[in-house]
Amino acid sequence: MAPNIRVAACHVSPIFLDCMATAQKCMELIREAARNGANLVVFPESYIPAFPLWSSCITPAENHAYFVRMVEESLYADGEVLAAIRIVAKQYSIAISIGFSEKVRYSSATLFNSNIIIGIDGSILAHHRKLVPTFFEKLTWAPGDGNGLKVVDIPSTAGTEGQEARTVKVGVLICGENTNPLARYSLMAQGEQIHITTWPAKWPTRMVHEPVENNPTEPEHGNNASATTHGKYDNVSANRTRAAAHSFEAKCFSIVCSGFMSGAIVDDLVLNAPDYMKNVVSETIRHSTQAESLFIDPSGSVLPGFTIGRDGQRKEVTSLQYEEGILYADLDMGATIEGKQFHDVVGGYQRLDVFELKVDTTRRNPVTFREMSEMQSQKS
Repeated sequence: MAPNIRVAACHVSPIFLDCMATAQKCMELIREAARNGANLVVFPESYIPAFPLWSSCITPAENHAYFVRMVEESLYADGEVLAAIRIVAKQYSIAISIGFSEKVRYSSATLFNSNIIIGIDGSILAHHRKLVPTFFEKLTWAPGDGNGLKVVDIPSTAGTEGQEARTVKVGVLICGENTNPLARYSLMAQGEQIHITTWPAKWPTRMVHEPVENNPTEPEHGNNASATTHGKYDNVSANRTRAAAHSFEAKCFSIVCSGFMSGAIVDDLVLNAPDYMKNVVSETIRHSTQAESLFIDPSGSVLPGFTIGRDGQRKEVTSLQYEEGILYADLDMGATIEGKQFHDVVGGYQRLDVFELKVDTTRRNPVTFREMSEMQSQKS
């Protein structure tokens, strides 16, 4: 019998550019998800300490202060903040996927857009660095490597006496990586059953210089209202398209976990914009579509989820978009089997004699030092 697993997507905002406060909020959400029976809890892209939205709407020559704040509040992968989150994972026997801005000890300012999957014992199962920062993200993050392109086993049920816990295979890609068919295929080829996709709350691609009548970020205008107004990037449709494509091709479930844009974040960005840009920054952010969090089933269709109130009441919800919260779903891994009778793109529906994909999983460092004696012995 294929296992079931309860997953939780946290559609939430950070405490903007405050790693400690955001980590505290993160741990409270983990505890809540665990109390509600989740086996796996997922957080958005660069949840700690924030997504660098300023690079989309404040000119590079005038956003240096934000970069300095981002560096100061970013996390070391082996640092105290993530160690505290790992302890919570172990205490509650829950797996965690979390996006964070990662700094490294060999540089005072090199950052990566990273995601780690933490096991129920607190161990780091996968540490992924986004392969290529997208568009304005290049002003903040360096390109990553293939080391984190791996699928890991997450327990779905506790083992009973004489039986091992059943597991499901989980992989993750960050934001625009889900447009890269080779990155996606590398996870499919490892038997991925649940695909995690993480996204920012908003992703402006053009400035809005004049106020417009309709605000497509408000619920009454619908998810896709004025999708092309001022060249606006419709991240709701784009994210659904990418998740549906991957789920259909891989015959897996997808967790689409997006950030939420709080008023405090908008206020900070407007306050710290140059005076001549304040109105433009405000209008640009206000008229960028708020992303949604949802689940996709192995047929590529939206899988309705549910929320759980403080009173324990369950409410059926298709997605979360305009309010913070945790969206849950119970996934039946048996649903990942039947579709592969039609298209198993890493097995019976693949021509391994025609196509070949090689993935370099080396973790890249800026320098490798060797002792002279070692070099001489290699020559001999």
